[in-house]
Amino acid sequence: MKRIIVAVSVLAVLGGAFAIIQLSMPAWYARWWYPLNNADAVRTNAGRYHLEPDLVAAVIYQESDFKEDSTSRSGAVGMMQLMPGTAAWIASKTGDQPPSRDDLKSPATNIRYGCWYLRYLLDRYGGSESLALAAYNGGSENVDRWLATARASGRKFNSAVDIPYPETREYITSVDKVKLIYQRAYGADLEHQ
Repeated sequence: MKRIIVAVSVLAVLGGAFAIIQLSMPAWYARWWYPLNNADAVRTNAGRYHLEPDLVAAVIYQESDFKEDSTSRSGAVGMMQLMPGTAAWIASKTGDQPPSRDDLKSPATNIRYGCWYLRYLLDRYGGSESLALAAYNGGSENVDRWLATARASGRKFNSAVDIPYPETREYITSVDKVKLIYQRAYGADLEHQ
């Protein structure tokens, strides 16, 4: 009986310690759970397109968990999960040749195109990070429709009310949360050099 009490006590202490670490998310712990692969490409392209590097890292984490060869069921490719059609459109805007699917798996190409697209969406939606993230996840055509519906109702857009896709609402919330984690865990490592 005494062994059971000791085992339960040890488990309770370990569980409490884990909960404290999980809630406080110290930098060393966050780095363990939230990777930062290809930090140079993240920093360089965030700087090139005037983006916050922690936002770029959070989008990459949310899209692919920093897995270079990631491909979604819908056909999105690479770390920032770009659709080949979107990448071809970006190439036409940047004067590049349309990248192949293999090109999109290259972190350098994928992060550059993903950052260009994220900057485009931020500019398109007046700097609204929430709207840009909603468009990145749910498509700009949908965001335009949601904005028009809110305006037609005589009110400002509210992502919690006006985005009918739970996945897109959760995406925005998750990227916002993860962005803060990347700020705390990698602050100096993500700064433009």
